[in-house]
Amino acid sequence: MELCDRWGIPHSVFRGHGDGTWTDLDRRKAIAYATYARTVCSQCGTRAEEWDEATGGDEDAYTAITHRCVGCQILADKQTTVPNGDEGHGVKVLLIPTSVHAAIQIARAHTSHH
Repeated sequence: MELCDRWGIPHSVFRGHGDGTWTDLDRRKAIAYATYARTVCSQCGTRAEEWDEATGGDEDAYTAITHRCVGCQILADKQTTVPNGDEGHGVKVLLIPTSVHAAIQIARAHTSHH
């Protein structure tokens, strides 16, 4: 249902059925998914019910762990090189594949020599 929501398509179409029109079942599924999605914390991805023992949850439903993402580490390191003030306004740090970066460098070198 997450993909159906993102793509704006009926669940029946996602499953390879139907003619693209929204059936009553498709609408009920979409409403149920939207209702569910509103209960999910945008920060941690859990729902209050998962923690609440009164609703069948468990206060130990999840365990917090650490995880290092090398990409995020590289972004954070590069972000420290962005100047403060006007010179850094609008500067974004992005990750692009090394092969794409090399192609951009070659294209720049090629156009600067002509």
